[in-house]
Amino acid sequence: MKWKKLGKLFDPTEHTLLENGAGFAQSPQTLVLADRVRVYFSTRERDSVGKYLSHIAYADFSRDMSRLLGVSTQPVLPLGGLGCFDEHGIFPINVLQDGDRVLAYTTGWNRKVSVSADASIGLAISHDAGQTFQRHGTGPVLTASLNEPFLVADAFVQRYGDVYHMWYIYGTKWQKFSETAPPDRVYKIAHATSADGIDWRRDGRQIISDRLNADECQALPTVIALDGVYHMYFCYRQAYGFRQDPSRGYRIGYAHSTDLEHWVRDDSLAGIDVSAEGWDAQMQCYPHLFQVDGKAYLLYNGNEFGRHGFGIAVLDR
Repeated sequence: MKWKKLGKLFDPTEHTLLENGAGFAQSPQTLVLADRVRVYFSTRERDSVGKYLSHIAYADFSRDMSRLLGVSTQPVLPLGGLGCFDEHGIFPINVLQDGDRVLAYTTGWNRKVSVSADASIGLAISHDAGQTFQRHGTGPVLTASLNEPFLVADAFVQRYGDVYHMWYIYGTKWQKFSETAPPDRVYKIAHATSADGIDWRRDGRQIISDRLNADECQALPTVIALDGVYHMYFCYRQAYGFRQDPSRGYRIGYAHSTDLEHWVRDDSLAGIDVSAEGWDAQMQCYPHLFQVDGKAYLLYNGNEFGRHGFGIAVLDR
């Protein structure tokens, strides 16, 4: 895989995304429509006490990804109610065209006391080409379980034949890596299948091997099929110190498979890395693969977890 960077595609500081907006355009994810490509992302506002809330917005681009056509002015889905799994934010959202409806798999998060947050995966459905979504129930479709005890999140769903496949992350532990720092999380990538996109079968098995160490954090898997092979991109980082030391922050990893279940990791084949300078020189995270009009593209965030927007690269085949 060899990617040609086309530069930053969207900068949230150039748009009014929320009335009390606090920037960020994190985890860009696409819905390819007949006349445009809609890119959903998570943006932030501050609540009455100054804490972040995450909302989903979108930007529309021409199908060749060269022109910005418009930006949503309202969140596409309100946050959950009091005590709900998505009370304090939705980050990220993954969308899938499924017949005449659009399925949206949301990562809803809520604040905790002993640790910073918990997360689960919810489902919302759109019948207006992804402009608005309605929840499929108040609770999540995938949440913590016996073998996946924390932070079930980052769903990426594709349908192959009659089977829905979901790649997602689950937390293995919270740990205090130093006496003065708050607890940090560790999470890994797993796989689930479904016959209807609602009820999921999973085994709580880590499917991507670790590169850094056993506490490596793996996030946001995304999968594309090219030339009879399934290619997965994801991001990974050290479990602690990543906010202070850029070398410990997110980088993009790569794995491939021929059966959607067993994956061989080889980050040297990713074909993309941080730049020498600029908006993605310290970090690359939250990748998303998609195809349109015979071309394959990769969206991703750069420094500071998407504070400065997202960029795009095209596959050089």
